[in-house]
Amino acid sequence: MSGTTLLSLILAVPLLAAIGVVLTRANPNLREGVSIGAGVILFALVATLTGNMDWHAPPTLVLAEPVPGLALALTPEPLGVLFALIASFLWPITTIYALGYMRAHHEQNQTRFYTAFAVSIGATMGIALAGNMFTLFVFYEILSVATYPLVTHAGTDKAKQAGRIYLGLLMSTSIGFMLFAMIWTWQLTGTLDFTHGGVFGEEVSEGVLSILLLLYVLGTGKAALMPFHRWLPAAMVAPTPVSALLHAVAVVKAGVFTVLKVSVYIFGTDTIARIAAADWLLVLAGFTILMASLIALRKDNLKARLAYSTISQLSYIVLGAMLGVAAGAIGGGMHIAMHAFGKITLFFCAGAIMVTAHKTKVSELNGIGRRMPWTMGAFAIGSISMIGAPPAAGFISKWYLLMGALDAQQLFAIAVIVISTVLNAAYFMPIVYAAFFKAPDDSDTHADHGEAVLPIRLALIATATLAVLVFFFPGAPLALVQQMVASP
Repeated sequence: MSGTTLLSLILAVPLLAAIGVVLTRANPNLREGVSIGAGVILFALVATLTGNMDWHAPPTLVLAEPVPGLALALTPEPLGVLFALIASFLWPITTIYALGYMRAHHEQNQTRFYTAFAVSIGATMGIALAGNMFTLFVFYEILSVATYPLVTHAGTDKAKQAGRIYLGLLMSTSIGFMLFAMIWTWQLTGTLDFTHGGVFGEEVSEGVLSILLLLYVLGTGKAALMPFHRWLPAAMVAPTPVSALLHAVAVVKAGVFTVLKVSVYIFGTDTIARIAAADWLLVLAGFTILMASLIALRKDNLKARLAYSTISQLSYIVLGAMLGVAAGAIGGGMHIAMHAFGKITLFFCAGAIMVTAHKTKVSELNGIGRRMPWTMGAFAIGSISMIGAPPAAGFISKWYLLMGALDAQQLFAIAVIVISTVLNAAYFMPIVYAAFFKAPDDSDTHADHGEAVLPIRLALIATATLAVLVFFFPGAPLALVQQMVASP
């Protein structure tokens, strides 16, 4: 099967799955089976594409050419393939989780949920495999629109308000900043293609490059840099499978992926290393990491604590991109994968606790590990990964980020990584300790519950296992991100 055929199928499978979900809406088992089957097929297609890839001559699929020289096109590169592998692999796992969660919680409009989920994965594939900034922007906007009905799924006034914040912040930043940066880049260079080493020549001044970098990074609202982060905690009103999609599979990863892709392929690490805006954005990323960690420390609502943890963790990737050295970019790319497995596990666990034990607050979790040992064991693994401690995957990416900070001689970045690691431990480990070593509250009215239903349990065990396996076997993702910064 040719590379262009594989690219066509990768884009088509999620869209066909969305149609299949609608057509099978009368039979819930068949409907969910369509989603799971499509996810397995999609991952197989992306894996086949990866295995057959010649990075010196990747295939290109041109979907349209609205402007001469500016095509809507897919061209795989190492970082994008890694992102596509992660998203496609986690889609069926998240669907299995959603099957248990949505039914246990008696959620309404489940067909709409699975349809929007499939379209969102299709948009994510477009972002991951985009051959130029124009294509990435188009699918970036599609993803914002496709996930809107997921954020507003509950239909309450609170959900609708969250949806307005979500769509308003994401689209205002992308259209107001990112689109302007793209037009300016096109005017300066005549191209928006992703090019190893960047697209800008020596004739473009450092002042202009600084302004453009600010526009690109601040225009990527999905990266949740402060002060453009409010959409993310607001979106926590959505069902937990949506939180998993937002925080691990698609939306936030699309944001930090865009920042890293722009830094490597539009500017180039050498350019990033010498322009002032990279230092300013590094400071902003460091501020976001520390401030979001401090806010997470104060949150008693479990999903809110996880949301602010995500804001903090995303900025590690931005920080890595702004270091302007290969190790920083490698650390940022690895953190896309490591955070995905760790954070999706934590959200799966939060949802399991909510539908099974009817608890949403950290202060209510005393002793819960005795009744939900699989769930809280998985939570402990996800926490260790987010802290960046062995034997969980987060250690690998934090190691490379720290090496990047040392290579760049960025004492501020080193301090941020060290201090934030302590803060990560401060807001995660007390939960684990309370779950296993504190006695349950006498006033607990749901003390007779056991573990979550089997689909939920299988999903969170699978992702927690992955968070450990990638620590011991990091070769595949590491090879891809190293290829990203290798000389062509």
